[in-house]
Amino acid sequence: MKIIILGAGQVGGTLAENLAGERNDITVIDIDGERLRELGDRLDIGTVLGMGCYPWVLKEAGAEDADMLIAVTNSDEVNMVACQVAYTLFRTPTKIARIRTAHYTSRADKLFNENAIPIDVIISPEQVVTDYIKRLIEHPGALQVVNFATGRVQLVAVRAYYGGPLVGNELATIREHMPQIDTRVAAIFRRGNAIVPSGTTVVEAGDEVFFIAAKKNVMPVMSELRRVDTRYKRLIIAGGGNIGERLASAVESRYNVKIIERSYDRCRTLSEQLRKAIVLHGSASDHELLAQENIEETDVFLALTNDDEANIMSSLLAKRMGAKKVVTLITNPAYVELVQGGEIDIAISPQQITIGSLLTHVRRGDIYNVHSLRRGAAEALEIIAHGDSRSSKVVGRRLDEIDLPEGVTIGAIVRGDEVLIAHSHLTVASEDHLILFLVDKSKIKAVEKLFSVGFTFF
Repeated sequence: MKIIILGAGQVGGTLAENLAGERNDITVIDIDGERLRELGDRLDIGTVLGMGCYPWVLKEAGAEDADMLIAVTNSDEVNMVACQVAYTLFRTPTKIARIRTAHYTSRADKLFNENAIPIDVIISPEQVVTDYIKRLIEHPGALQVVNFATGRVQLVAVRAYYGGPLVGNELATIREHMPQIDTRVAAIFRRGNAIVPSGTTVVEAGDEVFFIAAKKNVMPVMSELRRVDTRYKRLIIAGGGNIGERLASAVESRYNVKIIERSYDRCRTLSEQLRKAIVLHGSASDHELLAQENIEETDVFLALTNDDEANIMSSLLAKRMGAKKVVTLITNPAYVELVQGGEIDIAISPQQITIGSLLTHVRRGDIYNVHSLRRGAAEALEIIAHGDSRSSKVVGRRLDEIDLPEGVTIGAIVRGDEVLIAHSHLTVASEDHLILFLVDKSKIKAVEKLFSVGFTFF
């Protein structure tokens, strides 16, 4: 597939890295020549220096025969104009744009269509990240929670702790503990190494366990792997920017929420927009302010400013002053690797979360949902099975008869409104949605080939 990526920042660069490794024809456009050189030296991609919404720049990047334009610069306006130019002059088939401003996204149905601004898919990173953090708050103790089948199925990552009923036992015993609840462990990461689990796999304390279950069964399964965290009540959000405001607005009706914001003008705006959350003017790294706000009684401290260093320092301070859990937004991938799992409980990479949304629309075939896991090393996806037993390698076959690529596991099948946790005796039907876990995301091409529909297979 020939893809033009407009913007070589964190999201554009990470996306280029993901797609270039899958043998796509990638060209990146940006006004930052140094950033383009760095990407070009590291990846097998083309680069064009210039303003991505200019017709001659798009033409030089190959827009005349491109399959897709993905506009992810920091400017909503540049992204929108680039999509308009690509459609009007080059008839680019698929146009994806990052639109961050709520003034645009709130009127998306009227603004973004072929009769107005021709954008096929809108990505709002702030909203994607907000929804991601909201799910973490709703599932105390989870490291990651992603939705499939419009939320009916969830893939959850938890750290197994001493004292959990399943720790020290084989996975097969989970049925004895919970005979009425069906789940499947999709993968285990132990000391950084991936383990494709079987019924005889023994769970060890410290394992990072990914399991799939129907949404209603997630919390009972979590209780088997770790001490159950009590429901969160008190939250402190450091940073009243787009993500901080969206999160506070989404959860203030169910939690005691306080926001700490450095800008007095922004504080005034927040106090007018939010109904129940308390807005505090000051620095989240102010020891005295945190003490006054009883940080030791806070269930979750969330550092969500646009400054990595400020987020890390305020999180470390909050943790040492007694905050039960800290969640930190970090854009620099190197920092995420350094701090994850230490005093900072959960480090969130916004570009990795956004990449999952973008990959959903880039993958070939009927891939319905994609989530990037473990900072991009693994993937989980929802794919639709088509065809029949003659034209498909999966339809009409039992799960134990499907020749899955190494490191790929099927976690669940969604058939209409029914959620079927994957067991060897299940047979795949046409139009089933299958939830797959890929320990190694390089196997995506093999998965796409497996689910492709041919004329006949014997």
